[in-house]
Formats: sequence, structure tokens, C-alpha cells
Amino acid sequence: MISVLIVAASPLARSGLENLLVSRKVAIAGGVANLNDLDHRLDDVPADVILVDSTGEPLETCLDMLNASGIASDFSIVVLVEPASLATSSVALREGVRAVLPNDVSPEQLVAALQAAANGLLVLHPAQVAAQVHSNGFVPPRSPLRAEVSEALTPRESEVLQMLASGLGNKEIAAKLAISEHTVKFHVASILGKLGAATRTEAVSLGIRRGLVLL
Repeated sequence: MISVLIVAASPLARSGLENLLVSRKVAIAGGVANLNDLDHRLDDVPADVILVDSTGEPLETCLDMLNASGIASDFSIVVLVEPASLATSSVALREGVRAVLPNDVSPEQLVAALQAAANGLLVLHPAQVAAQVHSNGFVPPRSPLRAEVSEALTPRESEVLQMLASGLGNKEIAAKLAISEHTVKFHVASILGKLGAATRTEAVSLGIRRGLVLL
């Protein structure tokens, strides 16, 4: 079993990632809000991989902090970024980061990338491969890293997902929306199916990383 230390500015994002990884038998070495908080943690809390969620900040800022800390030379680093940053993320790989992945990567692929990084492997997203080889006139076949949401959430489902993220139970959601608990359960089941989540906690985590939940 690998051990992962999570760096994420949002407490909700940290909690979501922790729950997601624990449910897939990944040990959590701890969680901090930013890279500066790692200064006195790494000696006391051994970790195989450091997972950095850079959502909401420029990739360059995250890289500057990684370079300043020097941890990439001693630890395997995996960084989650906004999907739009993937094509320009090759600089992160040159700086020693083991993987740069979109923040909406599926749980299974995230765990696979963490395991690969823990074993000293470099993980490349198809968008990064395309950026590297496009100049040679070769366009790799489309092979998405994950399946997209099969169907968009309805406005009501988006409301329910936001309330789930706020920690509300079915009865509280039903009261706020003036609907029955049975209807709430129906909406929750639909949300899980569309997001490919097994639990409510995982649905919230995926919703956060796909920009469906407002923090």
C-alpha cells in the first residue's frame, strides 16, 4: 500500500481527495493547505507520493513553490491542474514532477498514476504526448484518459450536489427544496450514475474537481 500526503488549499478538496483515496486502499500520510506547510512535516510523516491539487492557481505559481521547496528531488510529486493547463505542463515534468493530471481525472486513473509515481515512473497524459509529438507531424489516436460525464446534470441535480457538498442529509435537502426524501434519493442516484461515483462523498469529490461544486 502506498502512502500519499495531500496538498490542497481548500479543506473540502483535501477531504474529498482523502476520502476518495482511502476508499481505494491508499494510506493518507496527512494533508496541508500549501507547500510551505510541508517544511516540518516530511521528516515526521513519511510519504511515498505528494499529491498537489493546484486548482484555482496558475501552474507557474505551483512550480515556483515546488522549485523553492526543493522537494521534487526527494519525493515523487503528482500535480492536479485545470485541464486547460495540460498542454503547457511539460515544464513541470522537466522540473522533476512525476505526473501532471487534469483535476477531473477518474479515481481509478489517479490511483494508478500515484502508484506509478511511487515506483519511480513518469506518467504522461495524452494531451502532453500530443503536444510533444505534434511538431513532427504525428497526431496520436484519440484515447481519452477518462470517460466524460455521460450526461450533464440537471439544474435540480446540481442543486442537490451542492447541498451534498455542504454536508446536508436527504431529509435536510428535501426540506430545503420542498420535495420528498424519495425524490432526493432519486436525484442522488442519478448524480452518482452520471459522475461514475460509488458514494456520495466520491460524487462530491468528483464534482469539485470537475467544477460542478462551488467552494
